[in-house]
Amino acid sequence: MSSEDLTPGVRDWLTANGWSPGRDIGEQAEELIQVRAEDARRQGVSLNPVPAAVHLVHTYGLLRLTHPRVPDMAWVMKPTIGYDGDAAAIKELASGLGKELFPIGYESSEYGILLADEEGRLFHLHHTGGYYLGENASDAFSRFLSGVSDPDAEDFFV
Repeated sequence: MSSEDLTPGVRDWLTANGWSPGRDIGEQAEELIQVRAEDARRQGVSLNPVPAAVHLVHTYGLLRLTHPRVPDMAWVMKPTIGYDGDAAAIKELASGLGKELFPIGYESSEYGILLADEEGRLFHLHHTGGYYLGENASDAFSRFLSGVSDPDAEDFFV
């Protein structure tokens, strides 16, 4: 996804939250991805950093993307936050989707994990289940800003 794919509203929101076109946190992104992959291995599960997730961490990593109308709600683009057993839950959701998933961040209200799949789609692993966020980051950001409810990830199972 390029910055040209962003709607003006999403672009303005991202910019207000510290993003800029061409942003890349470089080695920091690789370190964050490595920490997350190592934590999954510690849990006895292998999570492979899919290219879409790697791109998203490079582009949006370490940003706190605060909802403009709900200040306590934000997407924190830091893939290293998780909990014991989350790697198995991510793997289980990935199995249902038939696509590998890798964490890209978390949501600040209840610490659900934000994930990207091999196709660039975004999902949310919450304690109540898995949810679809959008077909790509731009779509997911637009849906987040507009308050569109997230369908169950099961609707996308193979």
